[in-house]
Amino acid sequence: MKQQEIRAGVIAAIKAIAPEVEEDELVSGQPLRAQVDLDSMDWLNVLIELHQRFGIDIPEVDYARLDTLDAIVSYLSGRLG
Repeated sequence: MKQQEIRAGVIAAIKAIAPEVEEDELVSGQPLRAQVDLDSMDWLNVLIELHQRFGIDIPEVDYARLDTLDAIVSYLSGRLG
């Protein structure tokens, strides 16, 4: 899977939880939770949505690494191989 496809899937997962998010307003290297104003439950729902979309288990130990759009895309790219 190409990084652009993964990025589109990540944004779709975020928009599934926070439909008010505008893709062109997301800054790739900045923390997503601050940009999108997600509380901890919403963030967990985004991670669950990523699991469902990509079929990848995301262990809780990795949650802290997934703080930016770039970090999530990179993580998923590595896991999707």
